[in-house]
Amino acid sequence: MPASPAPLPATLTHTFSCGEALGAGVTPRRLRAKDLERPFRGTRIAPTLEPEEPDLDDWLSVDEVNRRLVLREARALATVMAPWAFFAGRTALALYGAPIDPGPRLEVAACPPHSAPQRRGIRRRKVAEHLVHVSTHEGLPVASPASAWAMLGRELTVRELVTVGDALVRVTRDDRGRPRPGARVSTIGRLRVAAETGRRRGAIKLLDALEQIRVGSSSPLESEYRMDAAAAGLPEPELDVEIRDDAGRLCGISEIVYRGQRTIVEIEGDHHRTNRTQWDRDIEKYHAYAACGWEVVRLTARHVRGHSPFENAPYGVQLVKETLLRRGWDPDA
Repeated sequence: MPASPAPLPATLTHTFSCGEALGAGVTPRRLRAKDLERPFRGTRIAPTLEPEEPDLDDWLSVDEVNRRLVLREARALATVMAPWAFFAGRTALALYGAPIDPGPRLEVAACPPHSAPQRRGIRRRKVAEHLVHVSTHEGLPVASPASAWAMLGRELTVRELVTVGDALVRVTRDDRGRPRPGARVSTIGRLRVAAETGRRRGAIKLLDALEQIRVGSSSPLESEYRMDAAAAGLPEPELDVEIRDDAGRLCGISEIVYRGQRTIVEIEGDHHRTNRTQWDRDIEKYHAYAACGWEVVRLTARHVRGHSPFENAPYGVQLVKETLLRRGWDPDA
């Protein structure tokens, strides 16, 4: 039976450079052991830090898993990065938890006259200093959320820019349902400043997206529904609304509300079906809504992203449109 690798010095973190390890007394042979991951040349990741499995009951599990995987590799690369380099673009947005495909390579940037490191597994960027603000996030040098969003104006579609922008400006709520404005990642104002600063590739798309970004969408599905509903001529809904009865008691909080027609749109991820506690809570909330005269239109991803065979619009938008018309909405008013 082969001997287990020697333990690493306690002074080393889970991610470290080979230079740090050698300075701490680790032998070159130990650095070649198979239990150490080698994400980039000159770096190692200790075996105790494993990527966490996604929680199937978590609405944001895919984005959170992406964030943790990117963070893991970024921390390793940071051990050998020059002080002027920083994480940018898709990598930066993934580190902030935005709903974006981080891609197969970390994006690392630098401002002239410096250059980003040239290593396998890295996408290099060169960014003019006046077009980026760099801050510290998770202990790493990262382009600010607004800067990272604006950098992608050329490669993302307007729809993708809106979806990511919605996530960046979202005001989350605590476990008691209270808004946490101080915890949001960015603001529409900051995104606008970044988009309008200097000459950027994709500036027209950025400005187009800014007109459609709203505070209140809590998922990409909700952002996509809202954009499709606007394109179909539906009225602008209120977002992230506390629904109360006549006595002022809170019945629930819903993300898409048409107050004039007393209609609520609930876009349900799979966790609404598989999580028993969530399912029970939904039933109680919908019962309370009905008692107050509200009608709930429940949609899934198929309703939002699929199309009706009879209409040239997503099926979910058609369902909501029919409900609004039945409850008194006049498109010509």
